[in-house]
Amino acid sequence: MNAVVIAVCLMLALSFARINVVIALTISALVAGLVGGLDLNQTIAAFNDGLGGGAQIALSYALLGAFAAALSHSGLTTLISHSIIKKLGKEPNSTNTNVVRWTLLITILAMAVSSQNLLPIHIAFIPILIPPLLHVLSTLKIDRRLIACLLTFGLVTTYMILPIGFGGIFLNDILLANLNNNGLQAVHNQIPKAMLLPALGMVCGLLFAMFVSYRKPREYQIISSQVINETAEPGINRKSIVISIIAILATLIVQLQTNSMIFGALAGFIIFRFSGIIKRSIGQDLFNQGVHMMANIGFIMIAAAGFAAVLKSTGEVSTLVASLGDIIGDNKALAAILMLVVGLLITMGIGSSFSTIPIIATIYVPLALSFGFSIPATIALVGTAAALGDAGSPASDSTLGPTAGLNADGQHDHIRDSVIPTFMHYNIPLLGFGWIAAMVL
Repeated sequence: MNAVVIAVCLMLALSFARINVVIALTISALVAGLVGGLDLNQTIAAFNDGLGGGAQIALSYALLGAFAAALSHSGLTTLISHSIIKKLGKEPNSTNTNVVRWTLLITILAMAVSSQNLLPIHIAFIPILIPPLLHVLSTLKIDRRLIACLLTFGLVTTYMILPIGFGGIFLNDILLANLNNNGLQAVHNQIPKAMLLPALGMVCGLLFAMFVSYRKPREYQIISSQVINETAEPGINRKSIVISIIAILATLIVQLQTNSMIFGALAGFIIFRFSGIIKRSIGQDLFNQGVHMMANIGFIMIAAAGFAAVLKSTGEVSTLVASLGDIIGDNKALAAILMLVVGLLITMGIGSSFSTIPIIATIYVPLALSFGFSIPATIALVGTAAALGDAGSPASDSTLGPTAGLNADGQHDHIRDSVIPTFMHYNIPLLGFGWIAAMVL
């Protein structure tokens, strides 16, 4: 059996068995290398070489965690949570409760969407916005699996269809460039149109999660440190609020100017540290607290980079894609579904749709053209095959980011509450709608 298939299945099995994702990725990388024809030293060398690819992301998340901890300490997030909880009223089943519930859901979804284009900060907003709202979510008994689905929908669907911000990078700089480099001759305005039908599958998955799967209340323990008095007004320090707003704006501006989450988060934390609202005696503890909050996601991204490097070094990805020709024969419908399934496997292992396109486009484009798929159908096939697995991969920042925010109080499991829900609600409909797009476009 192909080394990629074995390694990805092993990684998922170990993760679902509650083995730490970092350990699961490391063991699976070792198995992939050995099964793929590399010896032990070559496998370890490839894994070590790939680790550096995740270091930048890991440091970014660590500094974002420190910035989020400082922001929470400033009192701004407490004020926001207090304002929301006051609107609940005293009756848990009141109309006001439903208004606040839907306002929260729509706001979180809008923030996730805008994080890809309007304010292209990707998952940087999650550790800042979500932890202070956990008390409110627990009070409203909102299922956090629904929040994970909302966040992942905004992070993934947006770049699939909107050619702005991260969507511009995905659709134009990566997808269009790799398609044309392999002889497709597509143009800019064809890309978003071809991806509309697959994106509709994401919409259907989101609606199913909201109105069927996670519509019922779910009980969570309300941590004492997060309890907010509904009647008492929090002490509002105007200086802290002003400094917080300045720090947020500085973080966004620096990140956009430098294209670096590291320096954006660092700028925000420095403003907090030297403004006087964080005492020198607790500054180091606050930094360590924030880094600790995001350390797990950082190590997972580092291990995922090493895992992806081993998969690429084996050459088994190309072998897996090329072997489709022998299985498919002349069946165009079978060709489409198998290409999507292989894309799902590759992206689940690598954890990034952006990194998957250069790997599969080289073989998918000639294969699609040989079966008579049109240019829009080929765009939909390659784009959907890459996006598949971004939602639902244990190593994807589209699932790691939501977990980092929702698990701030230790009540949200990465695999069972982020990975499985997003896989079920997005990858399955995306397979179906991607196949339909390939057949009708």
